[in-house]
Amino acid sequence: MRRPLVTAAVLLALAGSLGAGPGRTDAPPLPYRMADTGGGSQLITAEAPDTGSTTGTVTWWERRGGGWAEAGSAPARFGANGLAEGATREQGTSTTPTGLYDLPYAFGVEDAPAGTTYPYRRVTEDSWWCQDNDSRAYNRWVEPRPSHCRAAEAEQLLSYGTQYARALVVGFNYDRPVRGRGAGIFLHVNGRGATAGCVSVPADAMAEILAWADPERGPHIAVGTSSGPTAITRY
Repeated sequence: MRRPLVTAAVLLALAGSLGAGPGRTDAPPLPYRMADTGGGSQLITAEAPDTGSTTGTVTWWERRGGGWAEAGSAPARFGANGLAEGATREQGTSTTPTGLYDLPYAFGVEDAPAGTTYPYRRVTEDSWWCQDNDSRAYNRWVEPRPSHCRAAEAEQLLSYGTQYARALVVGFNYDRPVRGRGAGIFLHVNGRGATAGCVSVPADAMAEILAWADPERGPHIAVGTSSGPTAITRY
């Protein structure tokens, strides 16, 4: 069973707030600058330069010998309208929610990469993600799609064969969904451009992340900016 997440403020501190400026390289690795990394020994960070940015960097980290070390990094894409505070984000705004979230499970149109130990669900023609605010299946995978989840308010996952070739569910608005806040936020493979609110990375990076992620190590994802102190909410 996944560890329940409770509301708590965490800080994604900036190099600027630590006194690092242009040319400074002495800022500690990002996980050391966070008040909360989720309690596990793996962490994915998704940083944009500012809240209006649609591109940035995804980095995956792990504890080694008592400290944090970078395990990999890749260019990232964010929502077409940038980032928004996860606690107040509104559905349909094409913004990526900032915050610290768990990663419930992985899924994909393609097979899981070799070495994957994360729970992995294969997409079929009957696989949908319900985004219908009037449905009791709001922000959930449904298979097949129930009548109370309207097709016009849901994603047929197979229709996004490129983006959902492989993906991780981000636990945004997942445990206790708030209607109208948003549904279907994933870390997935790049499409043609900015996302509708997800975080995306190149296909090879997504495969590497899935082969690296270990559910026994409690991985989380933190989404924020690197242009100033960003309060991100864990819930």
